[in-house]
Amino acid sequence: MPLRPATQSAPRPLAETVGCSDTNTLSDTEGTEVNSKGFLFDLTGIDLTTVISDIETIRSFNPQRFEMEQLTAIVHENTDHHRCIGYRDTSEDEFWVRGHMPGMPLMPGVIMCEAAAQLASYYTQKHDLLGSEMVGFGGLEDVRFRDPVLPGDRLYIMTELIKARRGRMIVCEFQGFVKDRIVVGGKIKGIPLPIAALESAIRNRESE
Repeated sequence: MPLRPATQSAPRPLAETVGCSDTNTLSDTEGTEVNSKGFLFDLTGIDLTTVISDIETIRSFNPQRFEMEQLTAIVHENTDHHRCIGYRDTSEDEFWVRGHMPGMPLMPGVIMCEAAAQLASYYTQKHDLLGSEMVGFGGLEDVRFRDPVLPGDRLYIMTELIKARRGRMIVCEFQGFVKDRIVVGGKIKGIPLPIAALESAIRNRESE
């Protein structure tokens, strides 16, 4: 079912990115110290352990379900700088464990990027930045995979909106990290999906 844009107040205008400190640290849910050096933005003062949006809230903005749901929870939003952090808890039961790869299960890079896309979509729809019923995957740029994600890891995803053209496109920078390891980063683009046209095409194909 198509999702309708949220009717919440619009966030403040885009602000310049704030650089990271070389010495700022915080702790994740397991108490492991996380050094924010080299991260997309400064994590000082951000509580990674308190959920502000659970899976049911995420589902009210994102259409993905079952094995394609790649977000577990949201832990941070900053509408001054259009930043968001969420995470995906992985397990031995993931659909990719058996085949990617047998005896050496590694989270596929495309799934990491999908998690980032879903986080960007959640934030965009919650704050109605694109003016669209649904956000589609528009593209990726400068993506780098730096470290593996294994079953049982909690993959944190952070996004920062750097461009928004209502009705046309949103662009976010993103990073993924596990504990204090940056595992992926890049830029992601979201575009409005033509829901009516897609539904019509599906109906026509089913009637053939």
